[in-house]
Amino acid sequence: MTLFRTLLNPAALLAAALLSLAGPAGAQNAGYRTFNVAGDAPMTVALFYPTAAAARTLSMGPWQPVVAPGAPAAEAQLKGLILLSHGTGGTELNHHNLATRLAKDGYLVAAVRHPGDNWEDRSMITSGRYFSERPRQLSRVLDALLASPEWGKRIPVEHIGAVGHSAGGYSVLALAGAQAEAQRAAQHCHTVQDDPGFCSLAKAPAGMQSSGVQAAPAAGATGPQAERVSVPDPRIRAVVLLAPMAVVFTPESLPAIKIPVRVIMAEQDAVLNGKYHGGYVVANLSSAQASTVAGAGHFAFMAQSAIPLPSAAGDAASNPPGFDRVTFLPELERQVAIFFAEQWR
Repeated sequence: MTLFRTLLNPAALLAAALLSLAGPAGAQNAGYRTFNVAGDAPMTVALFYPTAAAARTLSMGPWQPVVAPGAPAAEAQLKGLILLSHGTGGTELNHHNLATRLAKDGYLVAAVRHPGDNWEDRSMITSGRYFSERPRQLSRVLDALLASPEWGKRIPVEHIGAVGHSAGGYSVLALAGAQAEAQRAAQHCHTVQDDPGFCSLAKAPAGMQSSGVQAAPAAGATGPQAERVSVPDPRIRAVVLLAPMAVVFTPESLPAIKIPVRVIMAEQDAVLNGKYHGGYVVANLSSAQASTVAGAGHFAFMAQSAIPLPSAAGDAASNPPGFDRVTFLPELERQVAIFFAEQWR
């Protein structure tokens, strides 16, 4: 059985009790639509939202979300908006199970396909704009949704959060106020020997898919890319980091974060050594809620694919021996739902 080693405060336990009293996600289903954000780098966004319409299983490549495609949104007020950021080389459907759960709970979830950093196109990795552009893409999605005639008035602006896996964890923590220096990646990889997954990915062959993996973009950067990156978005009120890439953040910027942060790490993460990434965040941000998933690998936080997903770090559909991702994912969804319910009950 997969276990969380976790540190939760009493308010979180109260939130868990409230969730259980509410019944199974308010007897709602998850609707599904796509939302396009125009610009120099147009974005495709998957929207998951509460609906009373019947859901069914859709076959979408390796993913099989259970949703009501194109269904009308439920009339009740939204609980909030959650931005969802995949890892390097991923897709907007990497975490469809988590998005579906949050939509059933009453949230609008916007899962972004990051331009220049998805399974079809990873050109942004060496562009010199990676650390600033990736978080800004999320802010532009937020701009578009708040300006949307359909969604803008329904989003309670004090209830906007974000969830990110791997590179997505970097992205949402940058929105929370953490500051990055690209040169820290080079310094890190020159001085440690026990973070080979992170450091080797910077040298991955071009064209290799990396469904959820964070590389060390332009690890030897100098000049403008080596400057400190600060791209906070004060509209973001709480974030969840799943096996985040974090070594590039400056240690002094982490304790300056004022919003609630939840960090969930994988015990057997062979891609991002937790002590340099998630554990580094927790060590420098004492207010963060933290847990480690026993037996889990880096990809444990992604939906379970029905087919292999080869990547520069291995098969993103595989699991460490003895780890049952299908059994674990509902517990992950519950933990994330509890965290947001705690903030906005």
